[in-house]
Amino acid sequence: MRYIKNYAELSVNRHRQDALDILEAGLEAINTEKVVRSKIKVTKNTIFVADEPFLLSEYENIKFVGIGKCSLEAGRVIENMLKEKITEGIVIDTAKGNLKYIKSLVGTHPLPSEQNIVATEKLVEMLKASTEKDLIITVISGGGSALLCLPYKLDCDSLKNINLALTKKGADIYELNTVRKHLSKIKGGQMAKIAYPAKIISLIFSDVLGDDISVIASGPTVKDKTTKKDAEDILIKYDLLTKEIEDSLTETPKEDKWFEKVSNFLTVTNSDAIDAMKGVAENLGYETILGSKVVSGEADKVGENFAKEILLPGQVKISGGETTVTIRGGGEGGRNQEVALGALKHIRDGVVFISASSDGIDNTNVAGVIVDSETRKKAEKLSLDPDRFLLDNNSYGFFSRVDEQIITGPTGSNVSDLYILLSYKK
Repeated sequence: MRYIKNYAELSVNRHRQDALDILEAGLEAINTEKVVRSKIKVTKNTIFVADEPFLLSEYENIKFVGIGKCSLEAGRVIENMLKEKITEGIVIDTAKGNLKYIKSLVGTHPLPSEQNIVATEKLVEMLKASTEKDLIITVISGGGSALLCLPYKLDCDSLKNINLALTKKGADIYELNTVRKHLSKIKGGQMAKIAYPAKIISLIFSDVLGDDISVIASGPTVKDKTTKKDAEDILIKYDLLTKEIEDSLTETPKEDKWFEKVSNFLTVTNSDAIDAMKGVAENLGYETILGSKVVSGEADKVGENFAKEILLPGQVKISGGETTVTIRGGGEGGRNQEVALGALKHIRDGVVFISASSDGIDNTNVAGVIVDSETRKKAEKLSLDPDRFLLDNNSYGFFSRVDEQIITGPTGSNVSDLYILLSYKK
């Protein structure tokens, strides 16, 4: 079954079909079930993680913790592997599922909520009861920063407002998560401290540029490299530091002791998707150019830059990354749709461009967009001005009118956004 549910409607010519097939390969490569089964093997008394053995017989209890948009699916796979060996567990995801040994709790994303706080408090209660005889298997994935929510002092509304203000002002994920860590009781390595002295095996699914595991989901099991002062500096930079917020910042644990029993494994990154996409592109007969895996910047400008690149016929450029959107209007959309809208005015004849989120949720119910010169002509016929829609941040409204949105539904995976620029073969 294809990830792209409206593949038939979008693949109206061979080159669009090729571009969509390349994207499909990337999504398949980061399939959570496939990734977990490739990284974890279980025998009677041993669990192997990336070929490193851990003896299950050393522990009285095996607990599972899942945080983020991959956690429900990962929990399902690990539960199938370990079955009744799992004593208890909790996943906090945006999706709800029925698991036999693990509680499935649903939270909100991208902003924190009271619902997330309640779920996190239940998780903390389970972790605090852990001893040196417990093994905690953890899956940390994108979306975890919002879902794992336990403020140090601020109330939920204040925390939500800070997140929203930083996002509107264009703060990147490193800045946003630095502030989040120092307003929290559980992020920035604090989960490891809460669970100490239990053994933690943490499988980390990267959705962060550069794959810094201390940033992914705000690094709950990783020793934090940032400080309270770093968070203050970021809040000053964006003119958001008040006395109340300053008093609500906390330092994250820096002592090695809390991390002695933690084994963190970087499990999947956008390299996995990009490598698979490259393989399919070459099988389709394209000369493949690997672009940056850390594309960043203002979304519409990134799209414009992609569209202005000159490829020879039969070349395809594949990239990954995460852009930012400075919110100016009250429209609806996500960064991938905004990238595509920025590209549209400049797209050349004979070129197809895709910008898509790997989780299938580009801040809306679509994954992203496919565009070419025919898209521009459709928009012109409908008298749709891309610049006007960009000013209102209404990329969703624009592309829903021209029927170029890529629909996958939630994929259960999350690495970064994926970009394909393809020049028609002669």
